[in-house]
Amino acid sequence: MRTILFFSMSFLLGTSFLFSQQTTVLDSVQKLDSVYIDTKVSIDRKQSGKTVTVISQETIQQNAGKSVAQVINEVAGFEINGSNSNNGQNLGYFVRGGRNRQVLILVDGVPLNDASQISNDYDLRLVSLANIEKIEVMKGASSVLYGSGAATAVISITTKDPSKKPFAVSTTSMFGTDRSAEDDTYPVESITNNAVISGSMGKFFYQAEANHRYSNGLSAIAAPEGEDAFEADLFNNFNAKVNVGVNITKDITISQFVAFDKLTSGFDDFSYTDANYTNETKQFRTGGHFEWKFKKGEYVFNDNYSVVEREITSSFPAQYDAKVYNFDNYLQYNFGKEFKAIVGLGGNLSKMNSFTIPFGDTQFAQDVDEDTAQFNFFDPYVNVLYTSAFGLNVSTGARMNIHSLYGNHLVYQVNPSYNVDISTFNLKLLGSYSTAYITPSLFQIYDPIYGNEALQPEENTTLEGGFEISNKRFRVSAVCFQREEENFVDFVVVDPDLFTYQYQNTAKTFKASGLEVEVFYTPIAQVTLTANYTNTQADERFALRIPEHKVNASVQYAPTAKTNVGLSFMNVSERDDTFFNPDTFESETALLESYSLLNFNVSHQLTKNLKLMLGVDNILNTDFEELYRYQTKGRNIRLGFGLRF
Repeated sequence: MRTILFFSMSFLLGTSFLFSQQTTVLDSVQKLDSVYIDTKVSIDRKQSGKTVTVISQETIQQNAGKSVAQVINEVAGFEINGSNSNNGQNLGYFVRGGRNRQVLILVDGVPLNDASQISNDYDLRLVSLANIEKIEVMKGASSVLYGSGAATAVISITTKDPSKKPFAVSTTSMFGTDRSAEDDTYPVESITNNAVISGSMGKFFYQAEANHRYSNGLSAIAAPEGEDAFEADLFNNFNAKVNVGVNITKDITISQFVAFDKLTSGFDDFSYTDANYTNETKQFRTGGHFEWKFKKGEYVFNDNYSVVEREITSSFPAQYDAKVYNFDNYLQYNFGKEFKAIVGLGGNLSKMNSFTIPFGDTQFAQDVDEDTAQFNFFDPYVNVLYTSAFGLNVSTGARMNIHSLYGNHLVYQVNPSYNVDISTFNLKLLGSYSTAYITPSLFQIYDPIYGNEALQPEENTTLEGGFEISNKRFRVSAVCFQREEENFVDFVVVDPDLFTYQYQNTAKTFKASGLEVEVFYTPIAQVTLTANYTNTQADERFALRIPEHKVNASVQYAPTAKTNVGLSFMNVSERDDTFFNPDTFESETALLESYSLLNFNVSHQLTKNLKLMLGVDNILNTDFEELYRYQTKGRNIRLGFGLRF
């Protein structure tokens, strides 16, 4: 009955197309002609030496009810493992043969990390999609501009600005299913809500938001074939944020925010049996933004202070807490029309505590103390952008990482490009040679069993080259890359007889290479076609769960100014995974079969204040695996509305 209700409402929504006459040109990611992330200067896309992907506000609205990871997973070069599994599944960021600690996440210009995590990475599950204005994605080593962790990709998330009205309210609610391909019912077991109050009064502006994402339909582990499905594992995420600021003058702006996040996710036992385990993360953040624009440039200061508390309830219970302060400030100055320079200073101050229950005890005991487990680093950097009148553009710079434990480490980049107009097209040739570093995490350094205080930073080098051809309706780009990784922090066997392990820098050089192709085409004003292909040749040491081939494609059709219809396709080639066999006590390899997903979305602005939205994911109800023996999403339906006043 619920299935009939959902599809009946879909039909009614579709018939509303007939009652709207105004046509429009779809303002989507493909038509954005300026980028910021690759130089920290807003420049015309053809002057950029990178192939930056911009996920626009239109694309975000089309994916209402999805997670940030699901949306980014459709970007060329990305495989976010776990994004189509149980919502509480840990995410793996696989880009250019790398892992989580080599992907840097920025929110409103500030690098974020979680010092309580083994890899020091930031959890995208804590970020709500609903109040994001746009997402810029850049691949390749980018530590010169962004510091530690920017080795294979940078994900820059920009949240929405406050309304220009004195008082404005917007809400979005999505209700949907949360089922596997084996289920034969469609109960509503997924809810996503967002509410924002914002406004501007004279020089002052404010914004308060609350987000909630809940699901309780999927188990983390898939039950063995022929057995009843395991009990569903809860996912419950709540975010709240308040931001206030003032435009001191038309050129000087200052703002400050306070945010709170709470994430609770259930999971099962690593032996592939059902269990009632939970992982609860609480995060408090505060920070600010200062911007001063002047005739020949601007000065920007962004900072973020985070306190994270994480508790794992399982057969191996543990508690972690961490405090991290990140800041980035830079001066951008224009030396005429051809030269722009950035001089900046970034920094990170981190500390952590960890607690476990010793064997035979019932109370937590402290393993790592923040008085010992802490470090800080400060990074002065400079980058120069040259833009010529005859098509040559060069971005080059260097950054010195000054770390409290291991001393100094230098990274640099050279990124030339050349563009020329040919008939109605612009041809851009691009290349880059860039280096990056990854600071060892506090866990890797100070854990009492596995830690190693002698660790040095990992080093990454990326060489890439390619082209981009574009005009107002068409763009195609292709980039080949080769990445080398040295000084990798590995988990190695120290004494096999005593089963002792330690984190150590390895002497081996690891390599990865590949090809990334993107196509954007608007044949007529109402239709936008996109497609991308990624080929990744990962080093055997890191190839697990990384597809050699991945294809994404979508079509968006806007028959009227009030209506948008979309269809998207994803194909992921077969991958290898490993699993621990509890019978043999050995790690074994399993082949994960290739799979394809087909998704549908439609939205319609019914009135000035009311927008209706529908999405159907995995239309063909494909049964697939992202991780061996873990559950994935089957056909699921999302239906909701947005209100603006």
